[in-house]
Amino acid sequence: MTAPPKTSPKKQIPSSQSVCCYQVMSQLKQIVLLLFLLMGSHTLLLSAERPNIVWIVVDDMSSHFGYQGEKLVNTPHVDRLAKEGVVFSRAYATAPVCSAFRSAMITGMYQTTIGAHHHRSGRGKLKIELPAGVRTVPELFREAGYYTSIADASGKRTGKKDYNFVYDKHKLYDGFDYNHRAAGQPFFAQFHLRGGKLRNVERWYKEAKEGLKHLVDRKAVKLPPYYPDHPVIREDWAQYLDSVNYTDVEVGRIMDRLKRDDALKNTIVFFLTDHGISSARGKQFLYEEGIHIPFVVWAPGLLPKDKIRDDFIAHIDLAATSIHLAGIALPDGMQGRPLFHPEAKPREFVVSARDRCDATVDRIRSIRSGNYKYIRNFYPLRPYLQPSQYKDTKPFMPVLRELYAAGKLNAAQSLHLAETRPEEELYDLSTDPWEIDNLAADPVHRESLIGLRALLDDWIIESDDKGRHQEPMAMYDSDMAPSLQNARKRSPQAAAEKEANIALMKRWLSEGK
Repeated sequence: MTAPPKTSPKKQIPSSQSVCCYQVMSQLKQIVLLLFLLMGSHTLLLSAERPNIVWIVVDDMSSHFGYQGEKLVNTPHVDRLAKEGVVFSRAYATAPVCSAFRSAMITGMYQTTIGAHHHRSGRGKLKIELPAGVRTVPELFREAGYYTSIADASGKRTGKKDYNFVYDKHKLYDGFDYNHRAAGQPFFAQFHLRGGKLRNVERWYKEAKEGLKHLVDRKAVKLPPYYPDHPVIREDWAQYLDSVNYTDVEVGRIMDRLKRDDALKNTIVFFLTDHGISSARGKQFLYEEGIHIPFVVWAPGLLPKDKIRDDFIAHIDLAATSIHLAGIALPDGMQGRPLFHPEAKPREFVVSARDRCDATVDRIRSIRSGNYKYIRNFYPLRPYLQPSQYKDTKPFMPVLRELYAAGKLNAAQSLHLAETRPEEELYDLSTDPWEIDNLAADPVHRESLIGLRALLDDWIIESDDKGRHQEPMAMYDSDMAPSLQNARKRSPQAAAEKEANIALMKRWLSEGK
């Protein structure tokens, strides 16, 4: 978390650009209102009183809230948003890792299209620039007269950005507190919660335990069938469910604050997670555990009354929907789609992409259409769980590797420990929701395989998937420099592990592996 700015919040004032834009927009509102009244329109999208937009974005959390059927959690605040709002049951992250996800989220563009697909890229001397014409959501809101803020769960500190491209922070956000806006000025506010990361940081998990009345019953935890029922893995999963419960507490605090500030009137709240749990088959991978996310839109009386929508949506639709509901024109070429536009075209499929994560080079693409999930592995000669300093420090990893080496895992539990992987995977989620039975070689499903294969091929070209080009070694080395520097600050052992992983990636590349 970042420290609070030295300037006292009470002295912070909206930027002159924001105030100027707001004054101009205020004058235009009267004209717009007259025009809309003359046209006889009374819908939200044509309202002169533009809604406030709030995003609550949670780290590292899959679909394990009460409203989604998880019985071991108690999530009344998120469940209330779901009960009173619109639930999108088939929402997918276009990237299963933080920085690529957030780069896509804040632009409404696939991270692969804008060249921000490698996790925590552009952090060294070589930078990534957004393609011409691509704008960030906060910039569009500011230009429309909105006050833009980004905060953590407390609302007292700046929230997580983690974008992979170059940006001017002064053009994106006015501050971290929406209360610093001008009188009557609408706001676009983001709150970023630690979510599943709570369980992996001792002081954060201590905070969560102290903030909960009850911890999840360890004996009642039921693991997915592809994980062995081992005490360490069971405890890790239980702590994850505790983090789900504490996330709900934080959501309740945010909603209470909005209510106290009289800021819920004419406000639309989006609740979602950035990708799945950081476990072996979740974060960084394209199985349901990694990319199927909660997505709820809460705005009683302002939105259609459909309580549950089963159409496919991509998380980049968040950007387009927010802009549309605020009455702002969608930028040409934005790949996100407005979910409540009367002429919105539902997605027939959703695509997700995993690329390099820190030092670990990979490229995986998935497409979900109907009941089928198709996954293509572009590095089939490499293990699923390549050496990764990030994941190898998780408590479950040593246990999984040890059990696998001892031959104590069954077929389903061994899937992700394999030394190689198939080039293609195909799953029928209607009969195999855990994605265990790969149907890619089954002649019964060949027609579906060929159709999804072609669909993905077309998407790669049409979306200008930049992952199809090998990352230049100069860029890889540029990104590894600050990563190595951070590892050296932690310990000599961390630095040695990082250097070994980098050397292995380069050796495998030279071997064509």
